[in-house]
Amino acid sequence: MNRPISYDECNCFALRQAARHVTQIYERHLGQVGLTAAQFTILAKLARTPKLTMLDLADAMVMDRTTLVRAMKPLQRDGLVETESAEHDGRTFEFSLSKSGEKTFDRAAVAWRAAQDEFEEKFGRARAKALRSELFDITE
Repeated sequence: MNRPISYDECNCFALRQAARHVTQIYERHLGQVGLTAAQFTILAKLARTPKLTMLDLADAMVMDRTTLVRAMKPLQRDGLVETESAEHDGRTFEFSLSKSGEKTFDRAAVAWRAAQDEFEEKFGRARAKALRSELFDITE
């Protein structure tokens, strides 16, 4: 008979618990601008790389398209993200920030910086940098 698995042995549980904790910090700050952490990351990606297709954006975000569509709907509804047909294929849509999206992103970046600083102050800047490196290695 296998012994019961303890939560402190489970990588997935530890990562999800930490992710919820960190997300709460970021959402407290980003909520002041009316964004969730997931929405902020979408805006940040589109600010750096406009005219992304849904597939390219989903790949970049490591999200399935259904989840991304749900996250994009409020951004499109609120006029933060624009959609246009791709030049090479009228059935493919590309996403970019609208002027309003750019302004919201600029305000959100200030809130994000406050969240980033809060986390790094509690966890340590060097440890946070090392943690990011390790976590990005998982998804590369």
